[in-house]
Amino acid sequence: MGIKTKAVDAKCSLDKPAADQDVLGGRVCTNTALRLAARRLGQLYDEALAPLDLKATQLALIAEIDKLTVAAPQGPTLQDLATRLAIQLSALTHALRPLVRDGFVELRADAKDRRTKHGVLTPLGKAKLSEAVWRWAAANDRVEAVLGPASAANLRALADQVSSDAFLAAYKSED
Repeated sequence: MGIKTKAVDAKCSLDKPAADQDVLGGRVCTNTALRLAARRLGQLYDEALAPLDLKATQLALIAEIDKLTVAAPQGPTLQDLATRLAIQLSALTHALRPLVRDGFVELRADAKDRRTKHGVLTPLGKAKLSEAVWRWAAANDRVEAVLGPASAANLRALADQVSSDAFLAAYKSED
């Protein structure tokens, strides 16, 4: 699968592509393919969680807070959470707003540095997480069944590779 393109005629101008010219020059765009796939999967998981009035991204966020709380009982710092989710702190605080508003997450100041905030699941947030996990699991199992276990495992492995620090370092390194 991927973006299907036609070979570019060498006579076509790159400044003004003809209506039927492929502006990518016959290349496929990995970024576009992954974004489309991620949006499609996101929609499927969002549909599964819709009865709980929760988005897949919100579930991932409260699940990550829950997971990180094992190592940091006071809850992860927002900076640690943003780093772990590979998003900017401002995007994290934006994503947390509805979870805080709805009483699923509480932001607490650090005991030693009041400027540092920790994300903590409330009892309501823990209950929402428990309720959402089985809906997420059903969607996840369905995706796995449709793709097949080997393809699903390959997809996850490639996604993990692309999201790794090693990939980023290799991409940014000089040849």
